[in-house]
Amino acid sequence: MFAAVILIGAALLMLPISAQERTVTPFHEALFTATSAVCVTGLVVRDTASHWSAFGQAVLMVLIQIGGLGVITVGASFSLLSGRRISLSQRGRMQEAMSAPKVGGIVRLTGFVIRSSLVMEGIGALCMLPAFCRDFGVSGIWKAVFHSVSAFCNAGFDLMGTPDMPFVSLTAYRADPVISLTISALIVVGGIGFLTWDDVRCNRLCFHRYRLQSKVILTSTALLILLPTLYFFCFEFKGSTLRERLLLSLFQSVTPRTAGFNTADYTSLSSSGRGLTILLMFIGGSPGSTAGGIKTTTAAVLVNAFAVFRRQKSPEMFGRRMEEKAVHDAAAIFTLYLVLSLTGAFVISTVETLPLSECLFETTSAIATVGLSLGLTPHLGIVSQGI
Repeated sequence: MFAAVILIGAALLMLPISAQERTVTPFHEALFTATSAVCVTGLVVRDTASHWSAFGQAVLMVLIQIGGLGVITVGASFSLLSGRRISLSQRGRMQEAMSAPKVGGIVRLTGFVIRSSLVMEGIGALCMLPAFCRDFGVSGIWKAVFHSVSAFCNAGFDLMGTPDMPFVSLTAYRADPVISLTISALIVVGGIGFLTWDDVRCNRLCFHRYRLQSKVILTSTALLILLPTLYFFCFEFKGSTLRERLLLSLFQSVTPRTAGFNTADYTSLSSSGRGLTILLMFIGGSPGSTAGGIKTTTAAVLVNAFAVFRRQKSPEMFGRRMEEKAVHDAAAIFTLYLVLSLTGAFVISTVETLPLSECLFETTSAIATVGLSLGLTPHLGIVSQGI
C-alpha cells in the first residue's frame, strides 16, 4: 500500500497539469518528489513553489498528509467514515502503525488522531494567515494551509521559492515571531506522538500517571530543544539582533527533528553547528508521531544503557527497569541508521566527488526524513538521488 501511494503520486506529478509550464516532469524526478512527500522528508530536486502548479502542490499536500498520519491510519479513517467494521487484523496493523501498546481502544485512538490533527493544522493555518495574506494577498490562504500541513506532518515542503531564488525555505521570516513560533509549535506537536498527546489529554498535568514512554518523550524533547537552542544562541548567528538570534536559535534546534524547514542558511553554519544538526536529525522525533529518525525513546534507552559503566545491574528510567530486549532493539536501530547513512554518504561522495561531510549531512537528512539540505540534492545524478 505504501509503495502504491508513492507510485500513484509520482504518476500524478508527471502529468503536464502538475507543472507550472505544463510539461511532463521526468519520472525519476516525480518519483523522488512523491517518495519525499509520502515519507514526509522534504528533500526536493525541483523547487516546490516555482516548478509545481496549484494542482501539483495539492497532490503534494495530500501525499504529505497521508504520509504524516500513516497510510494505515488514513485508510482506517475512510473505513470509519463509511461505517464499515474494522476487522481484528486491521486493528493489529493500526496498532503497529501507531506504536500503540495494545489493540484495545485503537479505533478510538485513530479517531482522536484524525480529529486532533485537523484541528492543529487548522489552528496553525489561522495563526499564519495574517502574515501570508499581508505578503501574498489571496494566495496567502493557500500558503498558510500548505505550510501548516507540511509543518505538522514534519515534511518541510515550502512554497517560498521563486524562479530567480529557489529553495529559500522560510529564510525571509527569520525575524518574524508569528511564523517562526507557529511553525516550531506545529513541528513539536506533530513530532511528540499521538499516544503522548492522548496521555496528556487523559491525565492532564499529573505527570506521575503518564506512561513511561510519554515521560521519556516529554523529557527528552524538552532537553533536545533547550540545549541546542543555548548552543546556537551562544555560538552561531552572532551578527543578528537579539530577537532574531533567539528566533533563529530556537527554530534551528526544533526543525532538524524532523521537519526540514529552515530560517537560516545552513551553509553559513560552523562545522560544529552542522555536526550538532546532523546529531539532531539522526535522533529525530518520537514513536507514533509524524517525525522520523531513530526516535527520542531509542536515544534515551541508549544513553541510559551506559548505566553498565556505573556498575548498575540494569539501566533504569524514572525508576523503571528497562528490559534487555529494549536495549538490544535500540542498539540494532542505531546501528542500522548509522551504517546506512555512512554508506550512502561514502558512495555519493565517491560518485559525485563531493566532500564526505556534506554528503553525510544529506544522507542523514534523507534517512531520518528531515529534508534539510546544503544544496547538494538538486544537483546530484540519478544514481545518487536513488540512494
